[in-house]
Amino acid sequence: MSETHRKLTTIFAADVQDYTRMMGEDEEGTLAMLKHYRDAMSRLIASHGGRVVNTWGDGLLADFPSVVEAVRAAIDVQNELAGKNAARPMDGRMLFRIGINLGDVILEGEDIYGDGVNIAARLQASAPAGGIVISNTVYDQVRNKVAVGFDFLGPLEMKNVADAVPRYAVRIGDISAEPRKPAAAPERSVETAAPKSAPALRPRGRLRKLGGILALIGVVLVFINIITWEGEFWAVWPLLAFAFVAAMIWVRRQDRFDQRVAALAVIGVGIVVINMLTWHGTFWAIWPLLGLSVAAGIRWAMRD
Repeated sequence: MSETHRKLTTIFAADVQDYTRMMGEDEEGTLAMLKHYRDAMSRLIASHGGRVVNTWGDGLLADFPSVVEAVRAAIDVQNELAGKNAARPMDGRMLFRIGINLGDVILEGEDIYGDGVNIAARLQASAPAGGIVISNTVYDQVRNKVAVGFDFLGPLEMKNVADAVPRYAVRIGDISAEPRKPAAAPERSVETAAPKSAPALRPRGRLRKLGGILALIGVVLVFINIITWEGEFWAVWPLLAFAFVAAMIWVRRQDRFDQRVAALAVIGVGIVVINMLTWHGTFWAIWPLLGLSVAAGIRWAMRD
């Protein structure tokens, strides 16, 4: 029987968002991708002095002697996997959620157990796809030592754990947990340690810039339409096209709800608008809307 004792360690827990859906759509391809991504994750964990404790299903559990290196490993993992995902279609990407906790655990052989592990798993479950959530014990150790920002998410209530665990999202790329922020965050709710020279991805800034360009082009087209007025407001069609493109780009950049269902909703709204603009007494849009509703219902029923 393996000897058991306790130790203080940094627990790193990860799993795949929408794994059940991906397995249902392509079992062999998903398993091959999981192995490839998990190999990359294991390599990065080892490079930061960590140890993979075990893997199961789509999950991975590791521990680190250093809290700072655990967070750096998580950031490296998400950045490398984001690069791998960039070459894949949106619905074929494998996104991991990572939770990190510093706590006391029971060590039995090579395995670790206890509340410290359970808290890390719950933090991971609360993270957005492609994101990292850490406990306050981790935050206190890394807030001035890692070149990223942190967003306070409020306390995480857990069954069989007496006190709620304050948690923070690690701000990387365009991953954001802002919708979960409480209305009034404590003094240390946002901490930015990144130097001005540190590189940062700003896809949301690019999206705003694209929206501004489309809006400017739309204003120019409306102005041209007015000064060349011949009784027809033809600018409505390019304006509608710009609005559709902007809406679809926004849908592809968020992960708060099912992207396919949201895209179907955008298409449905576009069809209704076209029907209204070309009105000849018949609401023909009801038929494509019915088809889109069936597709959205099937997608919703099959979600993970």
